[in-house]
Amino acid sequence: MYSLGQAEEITAQALAGRRDDIVLTSKVRMPLGDGPNDGGASRFHILREVENSLRRLRTDHLDLLYTHQWDGVTPVEETLAALDTLVRDGKVRYLGTSNYSAWQLSKTVYTARALGLTAPVVQQMYYTPEAREIEYEILPAAADLGIGTFVWSPLGEGLLTGKVRRGQKTPATTRQGTDWPEPHVTDWDRAYDIIDTLDGIAGRHGVSVPRVVLAWLLDRPGVTGIVLGARSEEHLRDNLAAAELELTDEDRDAITRVSQLPAYYPWWHRSLNATDRPDPAESPYLAEFQRYALPDA
Repeated sequence: MYSLGQAEEITAQALAGRRDDIVLTSKVRMPLGDGPNDGGASRFHILREVENSLRRLRTDHLDLLYTHQWDGVTPVEETLAALDTLVRDGKVRYLGTSNYSAWQLSKTVYTARALGLTAPVVQQMYYTPEAREIEYEILPAAADLGIGTFVWSPLGEGLLTGKVRRGQKTPATTRQGTDWPEPHVTDWDRAYDIIDTLDGIAGRHGVSVPRVVLAWLLDRPGVTGIVLGARSEEHLRDNLAAAELELTDEDRDAITRVSQLPAYYPWWHRSLNATDRPDPAESPYLAEFQRYALPDA
């Protein structure tokens, strides 16, 4: 869907002669036209669009293919059978999902295992200090299933770059300075409190706000890696340097505390009544809920 395939064509030019040196991924599912078969996770759409992607990328295989959003109309068995065909034909090496709910991820994985089809091994999800909702069910489900998690838009689509500030007009040269509709922020006071905390930590370390955000995410339980979308070489080098930034326990505690979401049911009920037999998949998140969302429990 990215530039209707032009992004893949540009990628092919950049990778000319270096295909075997990289792990190449793409996605399928989003609409590329108005026809009934121009979108979705049907066998028709998946097989056709992966062939189109391979042609644009000038390669005979993808190392990883994500199903980009759940398809609530196509049976998951049909989707998995089509994906398994691609794997068996050598056109795709591994499978992943993107933006699935926990029940959708679980249904996909267990259906694949039950039918002897290729199952996904990784998911790509939105996760930032401001947006920690996947800690409720999605990250624990992935941990329990043995699924890796890559974070897309770790800087909140420009929200956490340091350009968005309380009481200041966001520069029109940035994504958040336009009419871009994402991310969906429900509590701007909380968002500004998080940004203020990140800015303070960045100042103490003498680094950028993005570097602090990425360092925090890389250290989070369940996170396998981060998908970077730097606009310039300068941004890319700064982002990559996050792997070398060592936040203190106090730094991590400050970010986690200011960004902690409420303990929704059944989290608060489990925190109050069932901490004697914690599940390893959700233990790190449950412990934070107990510490920050229910400190007096």
